[in-house]
Amino acid sequence: MKTLFLITARGGSKGIPRKNILDFCGKPLICWSIDAARRVTSDENICVSTDDQEIIDVVESYGLKVPFVRPAEYATDTASHNDVIVHAVKWYQEHGIDYDTTFLLQPTSPFRRKEDLERAMELYDPSIDEVLGVTKLANPFTLMHHVEGEEFIEPAFAKLNGTYIRRAIAPTIYENTGSIYVINNKALLEYGLYRFKKIRPCVIPTLYGVDIDTLDDWAYAEFLYKTGRITEL
Repeated sequence: MKTLFLITARGGSKGIPRKNILDFCGKPLICWSIDAARRVTSDENICVSTDDQEIIDVVESYGLKVPFVRPAEYATDTASHNDVIVHAVKWYQEHGIDYDTTFLLQPTSPFRRKEDLERAMELYDPSIDEVLGVTKLANPFTLMHHVEGEEFIEPAFAKLNGTYIRRAIAPTIYENTGSIYVINNKALLEYGLYRFKKIRPCVIPTLYGVDIDTLDDWAYAEFLYKTGRITEL
C-alpha cells in the first residue's frame, strides 16, 4: 500500500490568524504535523498543500520540499477538504505517482503519537472507505442539550426522537478528533469524502486528540505540553 501523507494548510485561517506558522512550544505549528509524518514515512511521501508563500517558506526552511502551490479556488472559505485532497491525489497521478491511500494530517493537531499513526494504518484495508481518529466523549449524549433561540433548552437526543436513557446505561459516544484520517483514494475519486459509508474508528486518548481552532484551544494545548501531560509522540 502506497500512502500519501497530506498536510493541508491554507493561509487564510480565521480563528487564529497565521496560526499554522506561529510558534507553538518551540516550532511553527505546522512543523508538528511534519514531524508526525516523518515518524512513519519518508519526505518523498509527505505533501504540504498550501496557497501561501510564507507557509511554503517555513516548510522548506524545515527541510521539506513543497511540490506545488494550491490553486486559489481550493483555498477559499468555501473550498472543501474533498476538493483539496482530490487535487493533491490527481496532481501526483499526473506526475506518475499513484497513491492507494491518503493520510490526512490537519496542522491544527500537534500531538499525534507514532503508535496511533501506525495503528490507524494497520486498521485500514482496501474494503473500507476510511479510518477515522476518534476520542471518547467525557459525558454521554443524555447530558447534551439543544438551545432554541437562547431562551429554552431541550435534550439534544429529543431531536432524534430518542427517549431518555439514564447516564449509567447510556451508550459511549465518540467524536472526530480531526487528527487522523486514512482515506481510500479509489473511494475518494469515485464518490467523494462526504459519501463514505465504511468508516473504521481508531480510538486515541483524549489528550492526544487536541485540535487547535481558538485561542483557548491554543492555551490549553500549550498547558498540556509544558506541564508534561503529553509524554510521548
